Amino acid sequence: MAVRGLVEVVLPGAVAPEGLQIRHGDIPEPGAGQVVVAMEATGVSFAEQQMRRGRYYDQPPFPFVPGYDLVGRVLTAGPGVDPELTGRRVAALVKVGGWASHVVLDAADAVPVPDGLTAAQAETVVVNGITARQMLHRVARVRAGRTVLVHGASGGVGSVLVQLARAAGIRVIGTASARHHDSLRELDVLPVDYRDADVPARVREHAPGGVDAVFDHVGGPGVVDSWRLLAPGGTLVAYGSASTRDDTGSKQLPVLKILARTWLWNSLPNGRRATFYNIWAGRALHKDRFRARLRADLSEVFAAVERGDVVARIAAEYPLTRAAEALRLAESGTVTGKVVLTG
Repeated sequence: MAVRGLVEVVLPGAVAPEGLQIRHGDIPEPGAGQVVVAMEATGVSFAEQQMRRGRYYDQPPFPFVPGYDLVGRVLTAGPGVDPELTGRRVAALVKVGGWASHVVLDAADAVPVPDGLTAAQAETVVVNGITARQMLHRVARVRAGRTVLVHGASGGVGSVLVQLARAAGIRVIGTASARHHDSLRELDVLPVDYRDADVPARVREHAPGGVDAVFDHVGGPGVVDSWRLLAPGGTLVAYGSASTRDDTGSKQLPVLKILARTWLWNSLPNGRRATFYNIWAGRALHKDRFRARLRADLSEVFAAVERGDVVARIAAEYPLTRAAEALRLAESGTVTGKVVLTG
């Protein structure tokens, strides 16, 4: 028999945060190989900010339930699932659907959360932590003693990335607004004001010969500067187009432009390389490999939080039904850390 109790936040179209809708329904039943997770924490990431504008390059058609990741307790397990998983706290990457009180997942996509972390702590490093660790260690493969440039160093991904880099003995230059520079210095990051008239010149003051990797979520024309700042043998990792968030027109075009540039740059015989990082790459063709890699990387990030190498920065917590306020705060650019929605 169906049980009422499901609460979902629905994005009905390209609306202001106040246009989000609350929908009630029945708690879903898990199918074979699935679990139902009672959400304890989900996040407000840059992806949702783009989605509400219709600007995320592969978002589903409106209306839908946003929410890129979540942490919660397994409420029920379907046939073929280890019953011992029931009651365990797990994390999952879902792209959409996380802004709900109860979420159906494939059990294979649920990653155990260590007992030493709260749900909100774990939530801050799910999509942000996986992205940061994979870009640093799997894509750029930066070694100790090297120097990297992290754009948006006080943001969700950037703040985790700089901490993982420093823990690995990597020197970090980070762009951010001036109000975040003191907190970056506390992390032993060399800050650069992204509003400076000549950001490349400021970076060159810290790294005259260029940097070994640039992590660029901004996109737009500035990605050319990121490429030019690379030292011989360096790597540019582009992973977004934040500068085009409020643009109109095709939502795919900004990403396609970056992909075209990376193809062109990689054809040049200069020893540098460029790539566009997509957290979902490989899932369609190699699902088991994708899951194993994601589980390994998220487990490593959770361990880094437990060791204190990464501090889980929670900007604010709101109940799920106040998602509009949470989204408005996240978009304000006035907070450090992740805005979390609680179940």
